[in-house]
Amino acid sequence: MSTGNGIHLTRLKLTDFRNYEQLSLDLDPRHVVLTGENGAGKTNLLEAVSFLSPGRGLRRATYGDVGRVGSEAGFTIFAALQGMAGPVEIGTAAGEAVVNGGTGRKLRINGANARSADDLLDHLRLVWLTPSMDGLFSGPASDRRRFLDRQVLAIDPGHGRRVLDYERAMRSRNRLLGEGRTDPAWLDGIEMQMAELGTAIALARGELVAMLANLIESGQQDGPFPHAGIAIEDFLSDLTGDTAAAQEEAFAELLRETRHRDAAAGRTLTGPHRSDLLIRHIAKDMEAARCSTGEQKALLVGLVLAHARLTGTICGFAPIMLLDEIAAHLDEGRRAALFDLVDGLGGQAFMTGTDAHMFAALGDRAQHFRVDAGNVELT
Repeated sequence: MSTGNGIHLTRLKLTDFRNYEQLSLDLDPRHVVLTGENGAGKTNLLEAVSFLSPGRGLRRATYGDVGRVGSEAGFTIFAALQGMAGPVEIGTAAGEAVVNGGTGRKLRINGANARSADDLLDHLRLVWLTPSMDGLFSGPASDRRRFLDRQVLAIDPGHGRRVLDYERAMRSRNRLLGEGRTDPAWLDGIEMQMAELGTAIALARGELVAMLANLIESGQQDGPFPHAGIAIEDFLSDLTGDTAAAQEEAFAELLRETRHRDAAAGRTLTGPHRSDLLIRHIAKDMEAARCSTGEQKALLVGLVLAHARLTGTICGFAPIMLLDEIAAHLDEGRRAALFDLVDGLGGQAFMTGTDAHMFAALGDRAQHFRVDAGNVELT
């Protein structure tokens, strides 16, 4: 059975986005399957949908790189959807300033300028899985932190702002220490801000990991994909105090004590920016990084599905899922089981692949489109 209520796009319009000069798609509540040759523009459509969340989308591209080659006016994305607060129209664009080196994008919700991109979280949550994430477990810790923060953001809308504010404060501290400006009047205030934000970030990450681990261990995410054991390694375990306030003070004191060390290193060596997400293959009792490539992919799929289920349970609305090349390297039985799990979550999923036959098990649970060099046709 589906969990949560169905959020779904009803229309998607693009102008000068990647390889799309103009595109308008009418959609219904079913899943969306996009098939076509490599380079046809399937992932570009998923990326456009991913811009309906805070940040730079599933590719983390600069806005200037997203506009169609040759366009001098930037790009626009328009989406109509049935969202968490009812029907809503969302438009986002990056104009001529971005083409010429700017960094921002405009956002309008129901025709009014949004206060910030965080306003998008009032209307939908997005979860995605792309081939570029296949090396998550063996790659750098920064990739796993980014993955974890995206998961936290799906259930805690304030998390992204806290991470950005913490990083800004940390850069200010690093700059002051690098310049030899150790005036306590400046550093104490910055370090207290870092302590408050850093502790909140770590606690939010820890809460998400605990809830996700509990969901997996309780068997609510049974299926064809192996269960992942997850934990977080961070600085909180080195701090004294049983309350958030006590931990904030302990972190602030640690920052004060390590000023000379961090000045010599040229960076802050302790904090949530050094945390790591630890994943194990439960059945094999093996670190995910030591598993085979196929096992790592299966672990990642299971983890993303579990997070989508958790998001639906907490928010009351299942997220929209963006699953790029999701059917590749899966046998027929596992593909069918995957589609059943995705469908059971209750939200709309966008899936891509090169072979339409791979999605036959979805049947009429999805709209099927053929993508060819920037043209999209219903099949």
